[in-house]
Amino acid sequence: MKRVINYSPGRGPGLFLAILPFLLIGFVYLTASEARLAVNPADKLMPSFSSFGAALARMALKVDPLSGQYLFWTDTYVSLLRLFSSLLISTVIGLVLGIVIGFIPYVKAGFSALVAVISLIPPLAILPILFILFGLGEPAKLILMVIGVAPYIVRAVALTVGELPKEQMIKAQTLGGSSWQMILRIVLPQVMPRLIDMLRLSLGPAWLYLIAAEAISSEGGLGYRIFLVRRYLAMDVILPYVAWITLLAFLMDVALVATQRRCYPWYNPKEG
Repeated sequence: MKRVINYSPGRGPGLFLAILPFLLIGFVYLTASEARLAVNPADKLMPSFSSFGAALARMALKVDPLSGQYLFWTDTYVSLLRLFSSLLISTVIGLVLGIVIGFIPYVKAGFSALVAVISLIPPLAILPILFILFGLGEPAKLILMVIGVAPYIVRAVALTVGELPKEQMIKAQTLGGSSWQMILRIVLPQVMPRLIDMLRLSLGPAWLYLIAAEAISSEGGLGYRIFLVRRYLAMDVILPYVAWITLLAFLMDVALVATQRRCYPWYNPKEG
């Protein structure tokens, strides 16, 4: 007798099942929105899809008279610049420190506990401290995101290095390999595809810290715009912005997966 675990959908049914929840959510929202607007046409809590389109057209296709910019695209550029900068810094810090801590026993003994403690500090809790030390400009926002992401990557990379087969290191030393050669030819190639997985898992927290920092103090960005228009109950702007952030995060995840498959075809997370 076959169990449900033995039934797998094909490509077509699988795609349909993936899209179905989104269609159901859209249908439920459309139904609820029409019901609320029928009672109160001026309701702002659940705008119609046409209101979303009008708001997006206003934000993305019309120049703002005060700033002279297309606000939607300017906010997107500012937020992505902050996000990519923080992820790049976090990746470099995480890769270098993680390999050093995982590869050198004395460094691991001295710093692994410190990194573990730092990674447990809630980054948003120290946001006021960052604003006091670095002001309300860009450095405080970047440092917040780096503090939120880098310690996790450091720990994950160090654990990955520590889990590599010891036999590989022994064979490399038997063949006369130096520590630097072992890092470049054994450790780094095996860490890189896993680093991409770590970046994928870091996208959610990175966006969270970005939106929080922009909401508290900023002069532009997706989070700044969301919290700016909330005072007007502008759900026709807030919901599309939230959907846009989600789409950007999804596209970044897809890009990372494609990069992993192209650069490291031998790596299979399901088997590794």
